[in-house]
Amino acid sequence: MQVPTRPSPWLAALGLCALMAAAPAQEIQGQRNRGPAMIVKAPDVSQAMLNDADRQSTNWLHTNGGYAQQRYYPGTQINAGNVKRLRPVFLFQTEVRESMETAPIVVDGVMYMTTAFNHVYALDATTGQEFWHYKHKMGAITTFCCGPNNRGVAIEGGKLFMGTLDAKLVALDAKTGQPLWEAQIADPEKGYSETMAPTVADGKVLIGTNGGEYGIRGFVKAYDSKDGKLLWTFYTIPEKGHEGVWAENDLTGRNMHRDIAAEKAALARDSSFYQTLGGGVWMNPAVDLKTRTIFFVAGNPSPDLFGAERPGDNLYTDSMVAVDLDTGAYKWHSQYIAHDVWDLDAVSAPMLVDVRDAGGKMVPAVIHGGKTGHIYVHDRATGKLIRFSEAMIPQENMWVLPTANGARMLPGANGGVEWSPMAFHPKHRLAYALNLHQPMTYHVEASKYPGGKLWLGGAFKVIEGEKQWGRLAAVNIDTGKLAWKFDTEQPLIGGALATGGDLVFYGEGNGLFRALHAGNGKLLWEFNCGAGANAMPVSYSVRGKQYIAMGCGGNTQLDFKRGNTLAVFALPD
Repeated sequence: MQVPTRPSPWLAALGLCALMAAAPAQEIQGQRNRGPAMIVKAPDVSQAMLNDADRQSTNWLHTNGGYAQQRYYPGTQINAGNVKRLRPVFLFQTEVRESMETAPIVVDGVMYMTTAFNHVYALDATTGQEFWHYKHKMGAITTFCCGPNNRGVAIEGGKLFMGTLDAKLVALDAKTGQPLWEAQIADPEKGYSETMAPTVADGKVLIGTNGGEYGIRGFVKAYDSKDGKLLWTFYTIPEKGHEGVWAENDLTGRNMHRDIAAEKAALARDSSFYQTLGGGVWMNPAVDLKTRTIFFVAGNPSPDLFGAERPGDNLYTDSMVAVDLDTGAYKWHSQYIAHDVWDLDAVSAPMLVDVRDAGGKMVPAVIHGGKTGHIYVHDRATGKLIRFSEAMIPQENMWVLPTANGARMLPGANGGVEWSPMAFHPKHRLAYALNLHQPMTYHVEASKYPGGKLWLGGAFKVIEGEKQWGRLAAVNIDTGKLAWKFDTEQPLIGGALATGGDLVFYGEGNGLFRALHAGNGKLLWEFNCGAGANAMPVSYSVRGKQYIAMGCGGNTQLDFKRGNTLAVFALPD
């Protein structure tokens, strides 16, 4: 692969695609035709660096910027006044043309990015020169929902960590790409898979699981970063107590029309279904090192729509959960939707931020953007709901029950805020949430556990002829009010990035990568990547120059145009 060293002119940058050839498939490979391109100095990411990741502007060390997951980059070199001059520096093309949802990690000028089907690339973060390329040797069985995605690696010391579609956790040498160890997380034949990026904290690699559509029993696990030894497991479906409190209302106080008497009778006949009750964990946990607590959200119960198979509240599905970092012991939970029969699971990454409580006092909080279209604000110590935002997208007929012929309700099963991580701007006190509006009807049918195969218990169907669209909503976390909104032609899925330069970056399925003013939502810049810009943008600095990176490979779930490009931008010299 031949790449110019510093392709700064606009036309040269646009022409880079023609210069970048896909490298031949090997497990580890270096720079073609130029001898082995080596990372000269091995990375060494200390725990102190990981702790302070969101308070510096050189590296991007976590999927979501830091343990608080605010996706805020404090650098100001690229700002609202000059972003219109932003230009592509390089466009790196991978050999995988498929859905791209990654957030690259950047350490001292070296970028580590993943693709669908578990490829990992190490690149020069200023030129796109390839150092090495690892391709996971996939097992015979993979079972996954919503695309063969991977959302990135975690780094600690000189090791990278990645979850795989065949439900493994692998450790790689960050300098060479060579495998160091791997652990089998769960059985892919039973519907388990990994698309989330892991999180590393104090020698523990934290990872959840996909599979809520296949009748798995969800969990978060902690592995020893040195050797892959399992340290603890927290099951998102408890063996006892999963019936909960028989909640009649959702967390916002609206009645969910449950037949609780029928559910209690069904539970008395059989309570063994906890082993197939779902509760996948899609996205990274937030980590509070001061209190030694991790916070994550658990997804939908199985089967998605046929609730008769699973009477009770189905804890801890559709919940924010807090557990002890060191032991995995339960601390608290808060359930958004008990006995969910609409697939409106909790999937977007939690965020730690201080907020004003009802009395105006600043308190530590954890917030979550829901597929319901609300941002939920919880007291970090107890899980108590402090407030929820006004609806960011239309809501209709909540909570009408699914029927055999189909019942219309908004939001549809994709959200709201899907897995898309929010960003936060401390100056404006705004959280930025990518929403999608996709009208659907909910259809239910009786369905028994199919043994690790897709298990919906019905279907949710897009309504033909009704317009679908997206909305980037800026919400004041101290009041729950929308400060501004920016509507898009297509539903939004991906990630947001806020910066100290008063900017919010995000992408769209039509290929547009855009920058808005963080304070008022005004469109300031855009670039069309040629394929869906549905990954998670990041920012970093090398030798005093700020860069913005965005993956543009489309999205399987919403069928946005596929591609294989990582686009990196900077201001002209």
